[in-house]
Amino acid sequence: MRLWASAGLTAVLHVMPMPAWLPQEGGDMTEISSLQNMRIKQIRALRQRKEREASGRFFIEGLQLVSAAVTAGVIEQLVVAPTILRSAHGRRLIAQAHGIPILHVTKEILCVLAGRDNIQGLGAVVRQQWAPLPHPGSRCWIVLEGIQYPGNLGTILRTADAIDAAGVILVGPSADPYDPAAVRASTGAIFSRSLVRCSLAELTRWQKHHGLSLIGATPDGAIDFRAAAYHAPLALVFGSEGAGITPELRASCTTTVHIPMAGRCDSLNLAIAASLVLYEVFRRQPGDANAKVQ
Repeated sequence: MRLWASAGLTAVLHVMPMPAWLPQEGGDMTEISSLQNMRIKQIRALRQRKEREASGRFFIEGLQLVSAAVTAGVIEQLVVAPTILRSAHGRRLIAQAHGIPILHVTKEILCVLAGRDNIQGLGAVVRQQWAPLPHPGSRCWIVLEGIQYPGNLGTILRTADAIDAAGVILVGPSADPYDPAAVRASTGAIFSRSLVRCSLAELTRWQKHHGLSLIGATPDGAIDFRAAAYHAPLALVFGSEGAGITPELRASCTTTVHIPMAGRCDSLNLAIAASLVLYEVFRRQPGDANAKVQ
């Protein structure tokens, strides 16, 4: 695949002794210190949505995200800055990812790839995971129509993981869940929840085929969200930050709910509103008292 061709390297490479804990197989032991290296350019390009979508890959950095990716089995290449990877947990993660190619880079290179300075020394190139519309099952689904901000999308994924929702369905043009801001906001939930992309027509057919209850959250919803009935199979519907749910999708909703507000603001942040409704669904589930207390 063109994105990961390794030929034609033109960068300056530094040869230096690697720490004894770093595997001597599965990677080139030469440390890369130039942004002109072809492999570095390829990974750096993943900061652009066009390249992520064309390649089906994205880049992560940090022990929490890499750990979740190791568990999910989706890592294609590890990127290590050995001089700053002091965590025993990080070294165990490298050992767990036995056989995965390792790229050795300087701290400065990894900072550029991660897009920030406070790095932990371990990153990875990871495969995206998209699912088709499934049988809805008994767990709640979250439908997001036209969500614009990656940070909101990642936060909603994090909440979805917290209540063990099935996953997120993106309808229409939406923010990229594999955007670096979304991935960081998800704190690893990007690897544990199903992600689906579909059109409004596909969503409507799925709803009708499975007898799904679609509950839309809108400022003028018919019912207080605390009084609504949430019966499986269930999907909660949220619209974009600015426009909300479109009239076409609203027409497919079984009912609509609102979150009461007493102050001057006329709306809540989308991720906060979604979290409130999701936790109301969670509160109704049998056995939620056995969930982990935070």
